[in-house]
Amino acid sequence: MSRIIYFIEGLSVWTGRAFGWCILILTFSVSYEVFVRFVLNAPTVWAFDMMVQMYGALLLMAGPYALAQDTHVRGDILYRLFPVKWQARIDFTLYVLFFFPGMMALFWYGWEIAADSWRYKEVSWNSPARIQIYFFKTLIPLAGFMLMLQGLAEMMRCWRAMKTGVWMERLKDVHETEEILMHASERSDS
Repeated sequence: MSRIIYFIEGLSVWTGRAFGWCILILTFSVSYEVFVRFVLNAPTVWAFDMMVQMYGALLLMAGPYALAQDTHVRGDILYRLFPVKWQARIDFTLYVLFFFPGMMALFWYGWEIAADSWRYKEVSWNSPARIQIYFFKTLIPLAGFMLMLQGLAEMMRCWRAMKTGVWMERLKDVHETEEILMHASERSDS
């Protein structure tokens, strides 16, 4: 079971890292647009659409990454006080009742939206460039699928925690500066 969980988690982390490059593309395109618009007085017709697509791609594909890294928002005022087995039971139940129906809807309706977009070879109406957006709309069902896959790994993680009373370690990726400084201060205190 651990191998399956870590494989799915690794796929989610890899996808998040890959789509993280959208930030760099987005930063360069915004900087370029600001420069040509305000310095050269020659705005582009494509920059706005491209920025919307990059931001949308990043937002959609960061979901599985955030779930795999356990960085999603959690209202844990009482939750953190419960034993691990009860935390796992609560998480498992919430995945079944809320997460999976929502992600199945995202996948199902996203598939319909993407299929219609491909059928019509949809273009953006936000700018005169008429940039093709059917490629981008394919990310909607893909994000739903990736989230369901990561949700399956999370449920397996919960199942294991219900049995053992211990949460499995997660694959490590980037760490917040605050977390790194806290660990460094703990080591220097001892």
